[in-house]
Amino acid sequence: MIGAVILVVVLLVFPVVVGLGTAMIAAVLGESLHRDARVRNETSELLELNT
Repeated sequence: MIGAVILVVVLLVFPVVVGLGTAMIAAVLGESLHRDARVRNETSELLELNT
């Protein structure tokens, strides 16, 4: 009986953990790529045209 309860809890918690983990990875990757783009393009003349 305890095994069934553990299995149900794992099946309910696992998708949430995977979803939040994926969202965290996407946030970290997006922020790091954004910072890299700012550093690479800080001397670009196109920044003056950006309104």
